[in-house]
Formats: sequence, structure tokens, C-alpha cells
Amino acid sequence: MPYRLKLRKIRLMNQIITEPKIIDDFISRRLDKIVPNKEELKTRLMSGKKLRLYQGFDPSSPNLHIGHLVGLLTLKAFQDLGHEVIFLIGDFTGMIGDPSGKSQARNVTSLEFTQKNAQTYREQAGKILRFEGDNPILIKFNSEWNNKLDFAGVINLATHFTVQQMIERDMFQERFKKNQEVYLNEFLYPLTQGYDSVAMEVDLEVGGTDQLFNMLAGRKLLKELKGIDKLVVTTPLLADSSGNKIGKTEGNAINITNPPEQLYGQMMSLPDSAIMPCFKLITQIPSEQLPEVEEKVKTDPMAAKKHLAWELTKMLNDEAAANKAQEHFEKTVQGGANPDEIAEFTPSTYTPLTILAILGEAELISSNSEGKRLIEQNAVKIDDQVVNDPNQVIELKSGMVIKAGKRKFVRVK
Repeated sequence: MPYRLKLRKIRLMNQIITEPKIIDDFISRRLDKIVPNKEELKTRLMSGKKLRLYQGFDPSSPNLHIGHLVGLLTLKAFQDLGHEVIFLIGDFTGMIGDPSGKSQARNVTSLEFTQKNAQTYREQAGKILRFEGDNPILIKFNSEWNNKLDFAGVINLATHFTVQQMIERDMFQERFKKNQEVYLNEFLYPLTQGYDSVAMEVDLEVGGTDQLFNMLAGRKLLKELKGIDKLVVTTPLLADSSGNKIGKTEGNAINITNPPEQLYGQMMSLPDSAIMPCFKLITQIPSEQLPEVEEKVKTDPMAAKKHLAWELTKMLNDEAAANKAQEHFEKTVQGGANPDEIAEFTPSTYTPLTILAILGEAELISSNSEGKRLIEQNAVKIDDQVVNDPNQVIELKSGMVIKAGKRKFVRVK
């Protein structure tokens, strides 16, 4: 019986899945560091006991991106194994701002800001997770318990840590060397995040490798306050094979709610070195197919990347959308033709304008420097005619098609 059908059949029986082959595949696919160790995790997963676990998501942005898929697919695997999974929205901790990996302090925001950002998180995460039906995932907000902590409660949590333990963090050491400030609220962040584990009395926490310090703080608090020995499981950060991270901090995030054609095109823009990490971490193709994919990357990286873009577009939308997105890419980017459907652009004036002004008004560029760069690359066309002068004045006419780069088109209305 195929793996997925077998998993579905067992899960429908409302049992905790303990089959060694399934668990071994789960542990080896997306998990990185495990505290205290992999053997302990496997023992608990094989015990048949239902584990209570969670991962926190920082609502510093209203969009989840493909980097979040590593955690979402890990939570889905725990859900499919029959365990109780909590999707925690860090609306309270998001106000402080996680200092992990940051070279300077993050701006403090408001609860209204973080909660507004998180308004569609359930809908977005629902592309992967089940919030209804069989063994549904729970959604919680950590403002529920953190807002109730008084100052005495914060001081009590602080007694479980030393200043020496906090300043050992690499990011703080780097700032000390550069004579940069480290704020007290940044010291308190691990306490605040760690308190989530105490409030929910979990057996396990999932997070990216950059969250290890914060998750260990929660492990320490939970052990000392409730006597629960929480497991900590980290997942790799999505990056190419050279270690270059893909995410909002680096400015190359690909939102999971982007339209299929845009999503497919953005995946095709990733470097070849990102193909295998993406296949392993953010797709659901069976693990036994990964060696075949890896060989394909070596012999025909373009075909392998198109396969990746198709798989991801299908997973986040459906097969019809993936097929249409691939056809669009092959026709417009690889074939150089105009797409069948082009967004209409209504200019504020039909007075002749420079091409840079037109590109900006049509929202085809984010800045004049981007527009100049595209023009220098002969990547700006009007009715298939290259425009090579950023100061060229254009008289707009209805039906005129303006192209900027390989994927952006508008038709003058």
C-alpha cells in the first residue's frame, strides 16, 4: 500500500502511529537538532502516547512565506502521526521582537499591530494544516497568558536564569565586540517565549535552528516549574546549498499566498543550489524519490527546478493551477511571448511621460534605479519594441502592452 494511503488509513482509525519505518522517515526528513537526543524522541513516538506539542509563529509580517513551510510540514507530520499539535501565534512576544540572529535591536510594536498581521494566519497555514475534522490543530495566542503576568511573575521567571547564561548568546557577543547596545527587553525575550511551554504544559516544541536558545529556555522553565521534561526539536532554515537563507530578513521571501503564476516564477528564480534543499524540506514528494531528484538536478537542473516549482504550486493551490502556471512560464519567460491574460493599467494622464515615470505609475518597478537597470538590460519593451533610453518620452495609447523584465506585463486601458 502506498505510504500516504497507509498513513491516512491508520490515522482514520484514530490511533497514534508507531510504525518504525514511518517514524524513521519523519525524523530523517526535516529534523535537525533534537534535545536531549534522537533516541529519546523515537522512544516517545514509539510509545503510543499522544504528545502535546507546538511551534510558535512570529507575526512580524502579515504573510507566511516558503521558509515557514519547513515548520508547517513538520507540524503536519506530527498531526498525521496522531499527536496534539498547537499552532501558536506569538502576538505578545512579537511586540518585543525576537533578537535571534539580529545584529541590532528590533523595534517594539503594539499588540494591535501583531494581531492585525496574524488575522489570516489560519487561512494561510490551512493550505498545509488541518484546523477542522480529524485530529484538528489548535490555534492559540500567547498574549492569553503573558498579559496576565504581573511584575512579580516576571521577576520569578528571571530567578531561573543568570546574566552569564544570557550574554553567552552569539548575537550579544557580536554586539559587545562592536560596542552596540543590548537592551534589557532582549534579555527577557527568552523568558517570555519560554513561558509559553509552561503555560501550555507541552511535551515537545518545534522551531527553526535559530530558535534553539529560546526553546532551551522554555525547557529549563518547564522542568523546574512543572517537572515536565520537554523535548526540543529544531528544523533547518530554508537555504541554498551555500547556506544563503531564503526568507523575509534577507529580502527574498516568497509568500505562500502569491498567485500561482507568480509563485511558480519566483521558484524558478531561485539558484540551482536551492533545488535539493527545497525538495527535501518544503515538498511532500516521498523520501525514496529524493535520490532520483538529486540525480536530475545534476543532469538537467532546469527540468528539476520546473518540477520543484510545479510541486510547490500544486501543494499550495491545486494541480490545474500548477499546470497553468507552468504553461505561463514556458510561454512568456522561456518563449518570450505575451501571456493570454494581461493586467490592465489605467494611466492618470495620457500626456507623454518618460518611460521611467510610466513604469513607476504602472507599478512595474519599485524604484527608478530598478527601472534604469531593466532598461540597461534591454528588458523593457513596449509592443515588443525594446526601450533603451530611460528618458525616452512615450505617448500612451489604448491597447499598448508594456513589459518590464521577464514576468511583468500591463496593457494600457
